Amino acid sequence: MRRSSSHAGSFARFLTSAAVTAVLAAGLGGCKTMSDITGSLGSSSSKAEAAPEDPRRAAEVYGERYRANPKDAEAALGYGQALRATGQRTQAAAVLEQATIAHPGNKTLLAAYGRALADNGNSQAAFDVLSRAHTPANPDWRILSVQGTTLDKMGKHEEARRYYASALKIVPEEPSVLSNLGLSYTLTRELSQAEETLRRAYSNPRADARVRQNLALVVGLQGRFAEAETIAKGDLPADEAAANVAYLREMLSRKDKDHSRPPATRRPSRSPPSTGRTEHHSGHPPRESTDCPSAAQRILLTSFSHS
Repeated sequence: MRRSSSHAGSFARFLTSAAVTAVLAAGLGGCKTMSDITGSLGSSSSKAEAAPEDPRRAAEVYGERYRANPKDAEAALGYGQALRATGQRTQAAAVLEQATIAHPGNKTLLAAYGRALADNGNSQAAFDVLSRAHTPANPDWRILSVQGTTLDKMGKHEEARRYYASALKIVPEEPSVLSNLGLSYTLTRELSQAEETLRRAYSNPRADARVRQNLALVVGLQGRFAEAETIAKGDLPADEAAANVAYLREMLSRKDKDHSRPPATRRPSRSPPSTGRTEHHSGHPPRESTDCPSAAQRILLTSFSHS
């Protein structure tokens, strides 16, 4: 059991190894620094220019400024982003929520708050907040992409894909958007379409580690473990890549064994039978549930880019 748990943690890292840097990615050129992010508020202060590159250090610097003046929009944004980058997601959402209350018309803060809500799995709230962070007349492709991920997590896959398509009209072949679209297809078990989409993202020079690891997952889900391991090795040590693929193989093997067993005799129950859907899909048609192993599906739902 301990070994299986270790593999599960390793496999989760397989898909989220780029999470810290991806959180800071806010433009076509790739990952931005903490000073880039806070500078998006339009401040030309020396404090913004001297923003620490390291997220932990940024959390200390902006945290001190925020506590001194919680209504400082730049400090709140920098602190919230740094908290997200260091995995303190609940606190990040709380800080950014207060900032949006103090500055209700600040679309940069609304976008950051919406992303923080998405990080925490508050998909409907994230979608609603992000809708206020841009307008149909001036859409932001990054926000459109994150809105797509929230819809996917709620099981609204066709609607999610329309948001990805809108984002791709603004930035054709953008790898982060294509990666999210590929994961959307994976959730509905359209693995060939998922792989084709992720390979388009993978072939782009701007593709980051998250894109490659998502492609490795989809290739592995189709049983091509050696190829998946080769892709994974592009970002991970060879032994860790091998362990991740071994865990995926184990999950799929366990799923096949479960399907080969005769159905168990069930006692009559007053309760309706379970649909087998996750909480993200409740209230939606059965098509939105997938045949992916449950552990893999949970990983997929945390692999979307909210950058």
